[in-house]
Amino acid sequence: MRSLNPLIATVAAVLVGAPVWIAAQSGNVTLPQDKGPSTINVSSYPPQQQKAYKLFVNKCSKCHTIARPINTTMTKTEWEMYVKRMMHKPNSGISNNQGKEIFEFLAYDQQMRKDKNPSAFHKMLTDDEIAKLKAQQQ
Repeated sequence: MRSLNPLIATVAAVLVGAPVWIAAQSGNVTLPQDKGPSTINVSSYPPQQQKAYKLFVNKCSKCHTIARPINTTMTKTEWEMYVKRMMHKPNSGISNNQGKEIFEFLAYDQQMRKDKNPSAFHKMLTDDEIAKLKAQQQ
């Protein structure tokens, strides 16, 4: 009976997380963020952040436009949750260490660029807002 507990916990986690995961599959919808700039000039960022930017672009552009996270503003906690969500997408290829590096880059960029001019960026959309956009675009 004890061997079923991890299985039950896994199934429960999948069922509870499924709506969030499904809504996160917004690669086939155009968000307002997708229409913004698709690069960041990181030449003034520390070398480690410049390296992390390259990793971020390489990994995150597999599933959605790189403009999406570049033009979205989130809290540090929201970025952490977002990166963890993306790490668990099929074929993301983002390891734990890479996820940490990407998160640290996004948090640094948030502080250095977005927090200084928040009106120039889009707030993170809720899953409901993404679903509405998806329905409008179909």
